Amino acid sequence: MTDHTQTCCSTVKDQKDIEPSTESSCCASKKAPQDKTCCSTQDASAEQHQHPTHAHSAHDHSASKAGSCCGSQAAANKTVSSCCDDDAKASFDWILWGSTSLIAGLLALSFWPESSEINWLNTMIETSIEMLHAMWWGVLLGIVLVGWLNRIPREVVISALGPGHTKRGIFRATLAGLLLDLCNHGILMVAMKLYERGASLGQVMAFMIASPWNSFTLTLILFGLIGIPWTLAFIVFSMVIAWISGWIFDRLELNGTLPMNPNKEALPADFKLKPELMRLIKEADYSPNATLHMLWDGVKGAKMVIRWIMFGVVLVALLRAFVPLEIFETWFGASVGGLFLTLLAATVIEVCSEGSTPIAADLVTRAAAPGNGFTFLMAGAATDYTEIMVVRDTMKSWKIALFLPLITVPQVLFIGWAMNVFGG
Repeated sequence: MTDHTQTCCSTVKDQKDIEPSTESSCCASKKAPQDKTCCSTQDASAEQHQHPTHAHSAHDHSASKAGSCCGSQAAANKTVSSCCDDDAKASFDWILWGSTSLIAGLLALSFWPESSEINWLNTMIETSIEMLHAMWWGVLLGIVLVGWLNRIPREVVISALGPGHTKRGIFRATLAGLLLDLCNHGILMVAMKLYERGASLGQVMAFMIASPWNSFTLTLILFGLIGIPWTLAFIVFSMVIAWISGWIFDRLELNGTLPMNPNKEALPADFKLKPELMRLIKEADYSPNATLHMLWDGVKGAKMVIRWIMFGVVLVALLRAFVPLEIFETWFGASVGGLFLTLLAATVIEVCSEGSTPIAADLVTRAAAPGNGFTFLMAGAATDYTEIMVVRDTMKSWKIALFLPLITVPQVLFIGWAMNVFGG
């Protein structure tokens, strides 16, 4: 039997090469009786009748229902997929539940009248409430989109984004990231799902880098905070950085410097996007039960991102409680030193685009350093621990995660410096 090496939730290339008596693969088991897949990811070939906006592609009709590798009755099998190992080791997520418990405790303390008299505690409470209020809608929409993308066949996703490792494909991914009205954490969830659906590494990075703050809502807010000219300049240069970075990532993926996406799947020669979309809409299951299944899959798929968001809220609450904002506004002037300090600050305190936008606007207006404001907004996608850790967890590669700041930060710093010199 041919040995297929694959990551959790990747599609087995050749179902016919797998003998029925062998152990089940992660998401293509023929023996498991259950209807859910491991790692919260639904293969495009399963459960069309249960979920909305999900249909089989032509070659998927021959595939049987996907089973859970972790819930399979083949417990005697010695070969276990990597996702089962991960679930066993991470039975309790200390980062997720520890951070969530602390935030819940702070929210509970907000009802204690005496909390307002303790400055640092009151600051942490107000920061937690502010951050959750700013992020909840983006996270919720991200969960919905992750669950929805889970039901879309890979061929549709890849066709909509355009072919991988091409300039057109990177441009489409950049434009999609620019236009999608989500906060950066909602974008991050969708970007990781695109990777699982087979988008090239360059497309995923371009999509994510173009959107640390670029949303319709925040664009309107920035119009009022820093003016239309600077807002448009920020948009254009963020697109340039996203496109260049995506192109570099694709080249590194093609020459073997970075690992290829194991979920990549070639489109059938006769595949047509529009007829397939019309068929999906017509055959979709819009029942309440199917919608609930979709949302639950979205929650499970977004768990990895939510854990770092909760941890980030705790970090920001601590920083705001013990490090006055005036320090940042004083130290981060329009100088090379101020630019690097801005980069450092963005690495530590950037949590959501809604939270970082007012600070970036202050750097443009009060510190008279437009390049610092641009760096503060853009560096979050390049150096923020949330993005780096989620990329590492999803793509199973520290190398890819560390190449993200290596490729993008020099571009951000150069453009930020140029803005300070020529536009300050």
